[in-house]
Amino acid sequence: MKKLFSITALAAAFTLTLPVSAQTMLKFSHTDQQQGARQAGAQLFAKKVEEYTQGRYKVQVFCCSQLGNDPKNIEQLALGGIDFTVSATGSYAGQLPALNLTMMPFIIDSYAQGWKFYDESKWLKAQFDKAPAKGFRFLATWEAGFRNMTTRDPLNGPEDAKGKKLRTFPNEMMRWQLEAMGFGIQIMPLPEVYLAIQQGAVSGQENPIDTIASNKFYEVAPHVTLTNHVYSPIPMAISEKTWQKLSPTDQQAVMRAAQEVAPFQRNMIKGNDEKLLADMAAKGAKINRTPNTAAFRKAVEPVYAKAREKYGADVDAVLAETAAVRQAVR
Repeated sequence: MKKLFSITALAAAFTLTLPVSAQTMLKFSHTDQQQGARQAGAQLFAKKVEEYTQGRYKVQVFCCSQLGNDPKNIEQLALGGIDFTVSATGSYAGQLPALNLTMMPFIIDSYAQGWKFYDESKWLKAQFDKAPAKGFRFLATWEAGFRNMTTRDPLNGPEDAKGKKLRTFPNEMMRWQLEAMGFGIQIMPLPEVYLAIQQGAVSGQENPIDTIASNKFYEVAPHVTLTNHVYSPIPMAISEKTWQKLSPTDQQAVMRAAQEVAPFQRNMIKGNDEKLLADMAAKGAKINRTPNTAAFRKAVEPVYAKAREKYGADVDAVLAETAAVRQAVR
């Protein structure tokens, strides 16, 4: 009996001296450049996850479309091939079609309105709640900003858009409104855009200011037109397969990290817009702050009716909520 006890005690002592198991590595893939706010947010998130899980998890960030473009990232997220991504709300519409409606033109006029809508919208929460069944889960809404145009030639209104081909990302609502403005549309991955503009395959592109600056699109399309046609935040998501593998404690830690990055992202984007515009102007960009927005708004009016034909009552739900937000926050 004593011999058995000694062996058991020895085994227990040996177990206590074994090294702690290695960190579990998690992959975070996105399409922004290293100097962009998306990368800064992802790196801060990685730091917080490691801290809040006491080192049990380490997040490896893959920027610059290394693991795929936005649709590919979201596809891999649902399959469990990557663990995290962050992309424009409309990019998730391939899995959750009604999210196309967040890309309707001119429904949000300011950051304060956009933050209130994304934080308080009952309609949007109902859409986000459908995500786990599609293979991913939204953790927080990060920021990218308002979408604007960069073109090779001056752009002031729809009359300047006619006959011009503009690159955009694969989103039905974006295609509808850009075509309504008069553009021809070319869908292509973000890393291909600079060269496509440089070679004349497209006349320009549309994206938030931070994305325009980090990808240096103003170098080949120097006319930066502040249309603010769509408010385009970037919900951050985790693979549902990854989420289900986490303990409740680690789920809480990851959620906390994602949500703490949101105000950092929001303030970084809002605070940097003017600085980035000034920097682009200093490098030769021509900033058009007063395009004919009324003409652009008039041109896209048919888009709302077209959306109703496909999405029905959801369109009026979004328009009602955003109208209330515009009324409350001026």
